[in-house]
Amino acid sequence: MVLTPILISLKTASVAILFTFVIGTALAYLVCKSRSAKLRSACDAILTLPLVLPPTVAGFFLLLLFGINGPFGVLLGEIGVKLVFSWPATVLAATVIALPLMYRSARAAFDQVDPIYIQAARTIGLPERVIALRLLFPLSASGLTSGAILAFSRGLGEFGATAMIAGNIAGVSRTMPIAIYSAVMGGRMDEAYQYVIILVVVSFLFVWGISIFSESRQDKYRLKARG
Repeated sequence: MVLTPILISLKTASVAILFTFVIGTALAYLVCKSRSAKLRSACDAILTLPLVLPPTVAGFFLLLLFGINGPFGVLLGEIGVKLVFSWPATVLAATVIALPLMYRSARAAFDQVDPIYIQAARTIGLPERVIALRLLFPLSASGLTSGAILAFSRGLGEFGATAMIAGNIAGVSRTMPIAIYSAVMGGRMDEAYQYVIILVVVSFLFVWGISIFSESRQDKYRLKARG
């Protein structure tokens, strides 16, 4: 078994989660602040779309946008950057596919914060930035953390969009899911089994971590309530 796909997958998911967490949380915050129910619904639909579309379709649109003849691809080409079929393309694909999970988790976390706390903070004259940083985000920490773990796991297992925009280049863009596909197509089933086991174990540990974190938070709240 070649270790390079494992390292590429871990590096891709680690970098992608930074973009996913910041962008997803920021978008969820802006949407929650909107007073228009129609605008919130439209944003929810648009930002959740990559989650319900086949990953290959999302990868196709990314290829249209960031390909050599795409609008963003042309702009990048003018500064000498070629995104498609490179390692950064794997980060882009993982970010786009995992973003809806982070966004939905952050939205749910923000919506669960009791509005009375926000109203009280505004009553005493605190600016919105301070309310967000010192009140809203800390109270939503459990949901944000769960969303980040889910998004990381989704980015780690991304295949379709990555194959479309990053390709299957050994040592560059061949992530674990793509390596599994290549091994199966090449009849190297022992190699495929090893990659599958690693991917399943890592994903299980992250999901298990969500459960442990959620349970610990709930126990903490129960103790506070009893006290």
